[in-house]
Amino acid sequence: MGLRSARWYSGNDRNSYIHRAWMRRGLPDEAFDGGRPHIAIANTASDLTPCNSHLNEVAESVKQGVWAAGGVPLNLPVVSLGETSVRPTAMLWRNLAAMATEEMLRANPVDGVVLLGGCDKTIPSLLMAAASVDLPAVVLPGGPMLTGHFRGVPLGCGTDVWRLSEEVRAGTLSREAFLRSESSMIRSRGHCNTMGTASTMACVAEALGMTIPGTAGTPAPDSRLLERSHETGGLAVELVRRGRRPSDVMTRGSFLNAIVTLAAIGGSTNAVVHLLAIAGRLGVRLALDDFDRTGAGVPLLADLQPAGRHLMDDLFRAGGLLAVLKEVEDLLDPAAPTVTGRPLVEHLADAAIWDETVIRRRADPLLPDAGIAVLRGNLAPDGAVIKPAAASPELLRHRGRAVVFDSVEDVYARLDSPDLDVDETSVLVLRGCGPRGYPGMPEVGNLPLPAKLLAKGVRDMVRISDARMSGTAYGTVVLHTAPEAAAGGPLARVRTGDPIVLDVAARRLDVDLPDGELAAREPVMTGQARPVRGWERLYVDHVTQADRGADLDFLTGSSGDGVGRESH
Repeated sequence: MGLRSARWYSGNDRNSYIHRAWMRRGLPDEAFDGGRPHIAIANTASDLTPCNSHLNEVAESVKQGVWAAGGVPLNLPVVSLGETSVRPTAMLWRNLAAMATEEMLRANPVDGVVLLGGCDKTIPSLLMAAASVDLPAVVLPGGPMLTGHFRGVPLGCGTDVWRLSEEVRAGTLSREAFLRSESSMIRSRGHCNTMGTASTMACVAEALGMTIPGTAGTPAPDSRLLERSHETGGLAVELVRRGRRPSDVMTRGSFLNAIVTLAAIGGSTNAVVHLLAIAGRLGVRLALDDFDRTGAGVPLLADLQPAGRHLMDDLFRAGGLLAVLKEVEDLLDPAAPTVTGRPLVEHLADAAIWDETVIRRRADPLLPDAGIAVLRGNLAPDGAVIKPAAASPELLRHRGRAVVFDSVEDVYARLDSPDLDVDETSVLVLRGCGPRGYPGMPEVGNLPLPAKLLAKGVRDMVRISDARMSGTAYGTVVLHTAPEAAAGGPLARVRTGDPIVLDVAARRLDVDLPDGELAAREPVMTGQARPVRGWERLYVDHVTQADRGADLDFLTGSSGDGVGRESH
């Protein structure tokens, strides 16, 4: 079968003339002879997405690799979402970015695609798009930034923002010192240097088989990233010629490998909603309980913030993701493929650990069981998640009195009031922050602690919400509670003073009330999103709950790469 792009360029009629003439712009005749694959570079570079601002340079190396392999590279700027600046939350537009990228890939004369992402939502949205259109595709992560230092101490971006800001509120760090650290926090180009969502999704993409193995975690300023970019461009041409598509690479075994990886690296809980959404686009059977079943018993081996001490350039120096996976090779699906055509496990043969303080041996893990725990109970009939690796062990089994907040604004208005009836045994409950309620399910689940408790030395409490939290955050935080309050979930019926019981070992999250009493209460629906137009209206009307990936209900499944009707 010929190249897809030939449907535009081959022939001698008026329409093929138009397609070739407007695209020629100095390209040689052989660019349109039907023998050279046209490779889109789906590029999320943007000055407003600071973690991806270097991707134009990366794209140039990809182009060189495409040309060298006999293809034609084409830069395709796509929707870019900057986690730190976009309001109300970048998650509101993840599905829009995926839909727009899918449609542009399908609409244009391209045969394959290189997916350039980095910041949190960019790699998930690109993978969702690639799964939906199913053109030959390969991911190229933009890489983490280098470690910054302040007063001689390494700074983990995100994680140390949360930590230092709490110390200011506790009165143990001056606001002046806090602000001086700001210019040291972001040392170079690249995404967060902790095992936050950006680093997690780069590693997850590699575990899914969608990067050249050994790519994830290469620091953004490292020349080896440009070397790998050139190689990725060449591989994209090969993928087209071999007809190797995302649906061939991302099998159920690949997703289970991603779950093992998520536990071994202490990755972000955000990966749960992203993996569920990607699987939904492919039609791969994946459910919330798979994260618990497959992640159970997987040790935490990467000693990285927020669960550990080190940062991403330390991981790269110590042997990288492949060295981590080598230690848990027996837990991986041996048949799960990669874009190279070889199974992931075949790429582990030469992996080695060069620094055992950063990558721990299987026999000496940071934690023996680091998988994401899925909780159920009368507070979360459809599930909630917690990251035990980032939690306080003594709080993983806890009973406390609920202190309920109806919105983020309610938190900021009352949290530091000396009249707030709260102590260190209390459970902070935040509702109205799920996919529909905010809308977009923001990263606000790691609620700050009340000032009067910080002053007493308290640094963690049980917190429960229908929101997400940053992958750089930490604490005993229960997230993604489903159904959310705005969808009629039990959180809408919890009242301040209710006894909340968390038992992670038993996988339970309950309010200790008779079910009849809880059900009989009138739900509290204040602060709910009620958009009247545009994307927000479409999103609220069609978004699924967190346990299904928070995708839009009409976007599940693949639509393929069919060529549309002629445009002239």
